[in-house]
Amino acid sequence: MRERPYSFVVHGFWPQYERGFPEYCQVPAPRLDRNIVSTMLDLMPAPRLIFHEWDRHGTCSGLSPRAYFDNVRKARALVKIPSEYMDVKEPVTVSPDQVEEAFVKANPGLTNNAIAVGCDNRRLREVRICLNKDMSFRECGEVDRRSCRRERLVMPPVRGG
Repeated sequence: MRERPYSFVVHGFWPQYERGFPEYCQVPAPRLDRNIVSTMLDLMPAPRLIFHEWDRHGTCSGLSPRAYFDNVRKARALVKIPSEYMDVKEPVTVSPDQVEEAFVKANPGLTNNAIAVGCDNRRLREVRICLNKDMSFRECGEVDRRSCRRERLVMPPVRGG
């Protein structure tokens, strides 16, 4: 069996205060139906991640599991991955600013204050994008302030495929 290819995947989707965010709002969390989990595997690559995101963040959304994951799918469909990052075959060296600019260019209405690039010591780890409840892009100062400050990052190639 061939491994599924992954480049950008959905890691999380959560309500956000202007400072901080709620988490684990129902303990124990209502269990997810396995059918919901299986329908999300194209966006979120592991059942464990899907369960974790529901337990930690979905329970704070005020939505049913189906509505929460429908919103995850809507949000992911809204955000366009820049074409130059869709099928990376070899590691690419980029700056956080280059990644932000590429996403801003690919997503009309997205601004540099509504996106944050996350990194570890040398690799791109995540791109966070802030949305309003109506799924429009919004500025998010707290998230943006935590953006990566490194000069150069490695964007790994698409895994699998």
